[in-house]
Parts: sequence; C-alpha cells; structure tokens
Amino acid sequence: MKANVLEAADKPLIFKEVDKPVLQPGEVLVKIKAAALNRRDYWITIDKYAGIKYPTILGSDGAGIVEEAGSEAEKHLVGQEVIINPGYGWGNDQNFQSDDFKILGLPADGTFAEYVKVPAEQVHPKPAHLNWEQAAAIPLAGLTTYRALFIKGKAKKGDKVLVTGVGGGTGAFALQFALAAGCQVFVTSGSGEKIERAKQLGAAAGINYKTQDWAEQLQHLSGGFDIIIDSALGDGFAKLPDICNPGGRIVVFGATAGNIPALNGRKIFWRQLQIIGTMMGSPEDFKAMVEFVNQHQIIPVIDEIFLLADAAMAVQKMENSSQFGKIILKA
Repeated sequence: MKANVLEAADKPLIFKEVDKPVLQPGEVLVKIKAAALNRRDYWITIDKYAGIKYPTILGSDGAGIVEEAGSEAEKHLVGQEVIINPGYGWGNDQNFQSDDFKILGLPADGTFAEYVKVPAEQVHPKPAHLNWEQAAAIPLAGLTTYRALFIKGKAKKGDKVLVTGVGGGTGAFALQFALAAGCQVFVTSGSGEKIERAKQLGAAAGINYKTQDWAEQLQHLSGGFDIIIDSALGDGFAKLPDICNPGGRIVVFGATAGNIPALNGRKIFWRQLQIIGTMMGSPEDFKAMVEFVNQHQIIPVIDEIFLLADAAMAVQKMENSSQFGKIILKA
C-alpha cells in the first residue's frame, strides 16, 4: 500500500510504498477514504511532540470502509462505513485518561495511508448525512470540543460562550456545537476574515485579539461569559477571568500561545470561577459526540481538500494557521 511516512525530524512526509498492516484478533483493517489533519500532526513533523519515533505514519482522523477482520468475532464489521475514534486505552475513570492512553498516528501508524489497522471497538458508523471528507473531519477535534463544551463546561441552552481562536478545527466545532445547543457564541481571532466567517456561521460577534482592549470590547458586547473555550493560553489568558460571569468556567486544552501567566486569584475564588483542563475524551464521550452530530445534522467546516499523496503540502499549509476549519486528505 501507499502511505505518507515521516522518516526524520524536520523532513517532509514522503508518499511511498509500505507493507500493508497485518491484523491480530480483535483488529479490523479500514480502507481509508479520507483523513484529516490536526495540530499534533504538524508538531510531530517539526520534532516538537513527545515520544516521536521514526519512521512513522501520521494521522489521527480517518473515515473509510472496513475491509478485513482479524478474527471471526469482527467479521460482522466488514463492509461497514465507519469513522475511527483515535483515542486508545482511556481507562475506567470517565474523569481522566489512564497512563496507557495513546492517540492513533503516533505511536501506532495512522490514517495518512491507504489502509490503517485499529482495534474493532474504535470504529463507529459514519454519520449518514456526511460525505467521506466531512466524516473524516470529525473524530479528534469533534471529541475534544464535545468534552470541553458539554462534559467539562456544562454548556446549556442560553449560556454565553466565548471561543478563542475560532479558525482551527476545534474552534470551528466549538462554534457549531454551542450554537446547536442553543448558546449565544462570541469569538476571537487574529484575522478579521476569520471573524467574518464565524459570524456567517452564526457567531453573535467577534473581536480581533490583537487589539489592546479586546477583552473590554467583548465584555461590552456580551455582558460576560458563562463558558470560555480556550486552546491558546499565553499572556492573553490573564484577561479571561475578568470577562467571566460569576460561576463561569474556563476550559483549556491547548497552549499554542505559551503558558498560563500570573493570575489574580482573588477574582477567581470570589466569583466562584473554574479553570478546567481537558484533553480529547472517553469512549462514552465519543459515542455521545457522534449522536450529537447526527441529532443536529452538524456538517463540519472544511477549509481545503488535498489528495492523500499531497499530505506534505497539507502540513505546510497548517504551518501558518491560515485555515478556517479542517484540512482534509482525500484518498
């Protein structure tokens, strides 16, 4: 089969012939119809991710058709159209992942290939209203966003939600999921074009975080937020408690802008605020996320579709964060 292989640090992916995966009992072989990029794929290619091994096939998100089964017990899945839950070994506690938790696409070879093998319990029926490219966009970002918004953030109808950095895959899903749940959603971005795109999708308003008084402007527009979904941290994080309503939740799952700065703890405890960490989600979260997508007929936002053979070009596009929504590889 052909696959995109990362052979060394700071080298582009190479589309080359590799051995087709050999199944063990309990596994299935999925013929990939489409895959999607996540920020972790980019970090791995520039050698800024833990546990990198070479060579490796990246890709956590994928949708396709089950072509082979590792044993008789999995044969009922052959021929099914599926999406893949990329989180392995969550463990028994819904509140946090176990020490054995792993993500498809490192260490296990991932979806940037014609075929991928995964444990049978990791495949779920593809939402029927989505095409292959849309379905492939869902897994990692959809799971992360669903848990952040609903399991950790406790979002409900009528809440005011702020999504920081709306342009990425999780930001776009947070906007769509919160709107579907009946929340009023505001956004930030460093791009006026991305803010306008978010407003077209239903955001009430957006502010460019490069302006000095961005937090004050958001406070004026919204009156304060019940939930803030943040994947950046950095210096701007210090302003987020100022624009939370009493009892507000700030849910974080990334640090693209750096570490958490010094915070005024008095505001946090006096106003009963919560700063909550999250990361991907449990198998139960994944099932609930897929049900939510089906119930609300969510259609993921896709920025651009590349051929599977052009994965190196797709990763290069992610480097400058110019995309709005997901970047897709089409087999």
